[in-house]
Amino acid sequence: MLKKISKIILMIIVTGVITSSNIFAQPYGGADLVSRYMWRGLEINKSFNVQPSFGYGAGGFDLGLWGSYAISDVENSLQSEIDLYASYIFSTSGGDFALLFTDYYFPDNNVRLGDFNDSTGAHTIELGVGYTGPDSFPIALSVYMNVYNDAGNNMYFEVGYPVALPDDYSMDLFVGATSGSDENPVYYGTEKFGFLNVGFKVSKDIVLTDSFSIPAFISFIMNPITDKAYLVAGFSIGI
Repeated sequence: MLKKISKIILMIIVTGVITSSNIFAQPYGGADLVSRYMWRGLEINKSFNVQPSFGYGAGGFDLGLWGSYAISDVENSLQSEIDLYASYIFSTSGGDFALLFTDYYFPDNNVRLGDFNDSTGAHTIELGVGYTGPDSFPIALSVYMNVYNDAGNNMYFEVGYPVALPDDYSMDLFVGATSGSDENPVYYGTEKFGFLNVGFKVSKDIVLTDSFSIPAFISFIMNPITDKAYLVAGFSIGI
């Protein structure tokens, strides 16, 4: 049932991008450089990583690719990743709602790109829903669940809230948790519910010229499950 739902959502999003393209077509792309690759409180790679992305937006629909590549080899770490993502955001007077689809693919696992086996294949598919409140209360809520190639159907929940700071700085507070899984506890590192991504991200645009600036950030991340903390820096370049 979950597999059918994920296919339906992806078809709706792709169809929306195609049918809306003549009116709202907007390609975009860029790359981030981060001091280490962190994802939902998990340290994926200790090295500097380049994270390119390219997408195509049309109205509230979005379809794109995101990747991460380690600059140097680190033992027992994933060196590369390519994700296909799609989303649809619809706005209301009470906030924005989102439907999300992500196909995670890790070339380092040495599994053929075309292998879609539901237990040993190259692709893990995740569905998500999100909500962002209006300007008066811009809280961000999101829920994600693996629906393909994860025997435990691991789930992740996050609450975020933006805070304005002086001198054009901004801060995003976040708290993330997982449901855990008996069948696949390795995915988030636990068999039971637990918080794994708690911290904040401070951002600022570094102005180089009147028409060009580089968004930069520093994140402080705590993972109560592993009892570890991380301080990560990065910046973005758009194309």
